[in-house]
Amino acid sequence: MKVIDMHCDTISELFALKQKGTPEALRSNGRHMDLLRMKESRYLVQNFALFVMLEKAEDPWEHVCSLYRHYREELEKNSDILAPVLRYSDIASNEAAGKLSSMLTVEEGGVCGGEIGKLCRLYDMGVRMLTLTWNFDNEIGHPNYSRLLNTQLRVAMEEWKHTGPDSPDRERKRERAQLAYSCYSHMPNLTEGLTERGREFVTKMEELGMIPDVSHLSDAGFYDVLETTKKPFVASHSNAREVCHSVRNMKDDMIRRLADRGGVMGLNFCADFLEEKLLGEKNPGSIAAVVRHAKHIVSVGGIEVLGLGSDFDGIETNEELPGAQSMGALWEALSRAGFSEDQLDKIFYKNVLRVYEDTIK
Repeated sequence: MKVIDMHCDTISELFALKQKGTPEALRSNGRHMDLLRMKESRYLVQNFALFVMLEKAEDPWEHVCSLYRHYREELEKNSDILAPVLRYSDIASNEAAGKLSSMLTVEEGGVCGGEIGKLCRLYDMGVRMLTLTWNFDNEIGHPNYSRLLNTQLRVAMEEWKHTGPDSPDRERKRERAQLAYSCYSHMPNLTEGLTERGREFVTKMEELGMIPDVSHLSDAGFYDVLETTKKPFVASHSNAREVCHSVRNMKDDMIRRLADRGGVMGLNFCADFLEEKLLGEKNPGSIAAVVRHAKHIVSVGGIEVLGLGSDFDGIETNEELPGAQSMGALWEALSRAGFSEDQLDKIFYKNVLRVYEDTIK
């Protein structure tokens, strides 16, 4: 077994802990991911995302640069077991040297402020994948989540939260919050996609050798990326909408189109993107739900379209997949569900490795 995981937020999580005065190390920590557990689980490549929340960052560009400096510090501290991927051949070289490979990504294209020059600087820093949007509009595109519906959901949730358990209005307010949540999570953005500057970004990314990542991007934006690009692209951490009807997941037509392009989507271990529960009902996450998504995605797009995108350290802990140490359990569950060893190798690393060979210079 080898593992390539297209998305985790560990660097951003460790940086936040450092800022709070409670630092933990990449080599060994109490989060979802650390290098020692990754090595034990036979990771080949881990994509480390620099995540910036636009609405909370005073200067998004400076924040991503601060995250980058922290990433470089961790690379230097752990150079005995971790090495960066700047070109495709680095993966094999790192493996031959007995080292894990680290691919740097950025989750939030808005850190560039629409400046192509900053996109090129990210490439020079070693970034080889860019999640075009997170959950906010930016200069290059629009997410699937609606800002208006998000505001309505927050109001409804606060009203329900602050209603006493014996209040006659509590059930009505719970139903209102449930409706607001359903609208927010079930209504994709079908009209707002890439901006004109966004199309320029995606074109430049292909020229540089940087992979566009459409996780979080609107449905309209997915088709814009499909139209604008020629090479494979990815949805680094998105599941199947037919199995769990969240707009963060991919509808079947998108899965087929991504497969036709030679791209890959990564199974996300976030419980709310695996299986829906009613508001207030615990959603611990399960391996069985991941298996359901895997089987559906393969039935729609074929075995070549599926990979891993755990979203570790960016999600609440999935109780049955609590961290990097869980990859063996996932392999066994998928094997019991009927996936062959060859198919599992494709899901766990070969499909993503193929995309990297086709895209990264």
